[in-house]
Amino acid sequence: MKFCVDTDKNNSWYIGTKDYDSKMINKIETIMFQGNGYVGMRGVTEEPQLNEKRDMFVSGTFDAFPSEVTELPNLPDLLNMVFQIDGETLNLKDGQVKGYHKYLNMKNGELTREFTWIINHKQINFKFTRFVSMDNYHLLASKVTVSADKGINLKIKSGIDGQQSNSGTQHLMEGSKRFYEGKFIQLTEKSQQSKIEFVFNSMHKLFVNEVLLNDKPYIKMGRRQIFENYDVDLAAGQIFQIVKYSNVFTSIDTDVKDDDLAEASVNCLKKSSWANYHELLQKSTRAWEKNIWKKDLVEIQSDDITPQVAINFARYQLAANTPHSPNMNIGAKGLTGEGYKGHTFWDTEIFMLPYFIFTMPKIARNLLEYRYLGLEGAHKKAIRNGYRGAEFPWEAANPSDGETAPLWGSADIVTGEPMKVWSGFIEQHITGDVVYAVMEYLNATNDRDFAKKMGYEIILDAARFWVSRLEYDQDHERYEITNVIGPDEYKEHADNNAYTNYLAHWCIQKAIQVVNILKEDHPDLYVTLDKKLDLAESYNDWISRVNKIYLPQPNKNGVIPQDDKYLAKKRIDVTKYQINDQISEIFKDYNLDQVNDLQVTKQADVMLLINLFDDYFDKDVKLANWNYYEPKTTHESSLSMPPHSMIANELGLDDQAYKFYRWTCETDMGVHVGKSVQGMHLASCGGIWSMTVQGFGGVRISNGKLRIDPHLPKAWSSLKYQIYWHGSIVKVSITHDEMEVEVVGDGIEFINNGQEYQVPDNSKIEVDDFVPEKVKG
Repeated sequence: MKFCVDTDKNNSWYIGTKDYDSKMINKIETIMFQGNGYVGMRGVTEEPQLNEKRDMFVSGTFDAFPSEVTELPNLPDLLNMVFQIDGETLNLKDGQVKGYHKYLNMKNGELTREFTWIINHKQINFKFTRFVSMDNYHLLASKVTVSADKGINLKIKSGIDGQQSNSGTQHLMEGSKRFYEGKFIQLTEKSQQSKIEFVFNSMHKLFVNEVLLNDKPYIKMGRRQIFENYDVDLAAGQIFQIVKYSNVFTSIDTDVKDDDLAEASVNCLKKSSWANYHELLQKSTRAWEKNIWKKDLVEIQSDDITPQVAINFARYQLAANTPHSPNMNIGAKGLTGEGYKGHTFWDTEIFMLPYFIFTMPKIARNLLEYRYLGLEGAHKKAIRNGYRGAEFPWEAANPSDGETAPLWGSADIVTGEPMKVWSGFIEQHITGDVVYAVMEYLNATNDRDFAKKMGYEIILDAARFWVSRLEYDQDHERYEITNVIGPDEYKEHADNNAYTNYLAHWCIQKAIQVVNILKEDHPDLYVTLDKKLDLAESYNDWISRVNKIYLPQPNKNGVIPQDDKYLAKKRIDVTKYQINDQISEIFKDYNLDQVNDLQVTKQADVMLLINLFDDYFDKDVKLANWNYYEPKTTHESSLSMPPHSMIANELGLDDQAYKFYRWTCETDMGVHVGKSVQGMHLASCGGIWSMTVQGFGGVRISNGKLRIDPHLPKAWSSLKYQIYWHGSIVKVSITHDEMEVEVVGDGIEFINNGQEYQVPDNSKIEVDDFVPEKVKG
């Protein structure tokens, strides 16, 4: 694998760079992101740089600007520090830089940067460290150490800079600026449309040779700014340190009960500042270990350390970007940048939720509860479009908002006119994706409480939408779904997209099963939901239509038509567009209307259907569709590689499986700049885990049962991982010759190579001859 950062053969939790490259600063800012799920900030430098993306966000704090869709507002900068050495402002483009090293410890999220700056015949040593606390979600702490080979005068300006924007859009209105007790500075602001109140606090401690200074700062306030200024003379060899404590609170926080948010937040910072930087970092490190790493074991043995680095990176990013409240969800780019405005897509349900379902089911439940809280918004969308039930938004922000997708995109290269974004109107498979995730969660956890309180209602309400969405074709005496966008977003206004039709059919089947369960086991709940959803009438509609829904079948060559017209479209060679640099090369030659008339696929569509509904299709059909669709797929979307890797792995296409695995690992960490400058691809992070544990590790849910059919890559000697199944911890150890399954808790059953095995309570078994026969392509 080719990464844009260095790795350490002895430390798989390390990523870093010893090369200061101004062309790569946005890329490095993204992948060295720091966060705790509540607050997140890019890995920018403390001192300002040209063309940086100085973003910090708090989860769920959406605000809309006139004529624009809602987005997470970019918040005041709490990291900023400006250093002057004998009147020269620190800027790495000036002077000479030696020993540059910037690196992230993914084990605890601490970011370090160190170098020697040589200017005016003086060598000044800088070391910057900082972290976002996983122990105290509101807290950020940073420390800067400075020394020089000669005496210097050091001036520092540090504080709270509210002059930030979302690419020019200013969401926050200035409130008050305060200076408390000669130590603490505070800025309050409020979002313009959503009226969310924000409070930001900072304070500093200064040391020379570990002796605390009592220097009083000179305070300077400007529009949306408040800074502390210090002036220190250092003798040669003296060591100066400045520690900055900061926090952020909002009026939508659920962990603050004090009515006076400004006073409560500054009191919290006072308590935090009683501890030193190292003590606070230790607390955060312990929280990472307890809340994340002990629940989430994945160990890869290989001569190459990069696969272990990649899985550590993926899990770190998922943990750092996942909110802790069911009122919020994971944006497609999390909190790592302005891309997609912080909105939630199907990325969560299909590509990220498997990780949480099998490692941290409580978080998975929160993420699904967000969809339950979003039923109000889903109803709004359905009514607006002339349907019934819950039509989930393609892009979601606040749960009750409904659809938040933009109406217009970039300009058409042929007409020059802005292109309408149809996804928010007709990319409707998201409603089925939500139900699929609910069922995966219920099968893996057996969480009956969630089923009764939320899960059943989501399934039933989604089925009400699908049955209202069906269109009867009199000529063929069947129900169809026309004018949609499937996962392949190159094909707008498609009729009978196979992925969408199969998913709708499956959702209605699940709703029928749920009604029968409710009548049999929970009659009181059935009565309640019947009054709410008119189940009696809906049930009759489902029964009368479900078996008449058109499901595209494999043709004589075993190929499932992606939609009604795909197989008749013109073919071209897409090889030159299959370059993993995340740039839409095909749109340099064609516009979207032209691509719509070609047998070219953006990302896994039929292949995703086959991957999700693994039990529906035999291996001959899987192979036929692989051979047909993969050569026609550009893989422009980062969502395309994981399902392709998993199917290739099952089919015995080992080189192909590992190629797509490698490409996914390089999506954000690769050498290309690509789209990563706007933020992480969190679905790719989920995909790395899925390819590792569900693909190579073989974990799948088959007809509600746990299946473990591993296929290790040739480059790996062993794989160990841990998952949760029905409340028990399942530890799996795999080599090319052996598989051991250990259970901590109640015993489990699992399927391997078609054979059922039982593991008793708190015990382990070994499985011989566990590698199934593969179909060779």
